[in-house]
Amino acid sequence: MKICITSSGENLNSDIDPRFGRCNFFIFYDTDTKQYEAVENSWKEASGGAGIQASQFVIQKGVKKVFTGRVGASAEMVLRKAGIEIVEASGKVDDIIKKC
Repeated sequence: MKICITSSGENLNSDIDPRFGRCNFFIFYDTDTKQYEAVENSWKEASGGAGIQASQFVIQKGVKKVFTGRVGASAEMVLRKAGIEIVEASGKVDDIIKKC
C-alpha cells in the first residue's frame, strides 16, 4: 500500500509537518516494497488553493492513506471523495513507517 506523510524534511528522520497543503515535503512510502520518495511541495507558498492542489497531487500518486497534522476542509473533502483515509499524526516520519 502506498501512503503519504507530510514532512518538514526530505528524509525519514524528519518531523511530521503539521500542515497538509503547506507542508515542506511529501514522503510517499510503499509498505510492500519499503521504498520511499520525497517530493518538495510545490504549493507550500501558493496564494490560495494549496490544499486542493496538494490533494490532487497526492491522489495522482495513488496513495491510500495520508498521515499529517491538519487538513483544511476543502482538501479533506477532495481526499475523502477519492477514498483516501486521513490519519492525524505527529512525531517523526519514521515512527509512522515503523507502525505500517
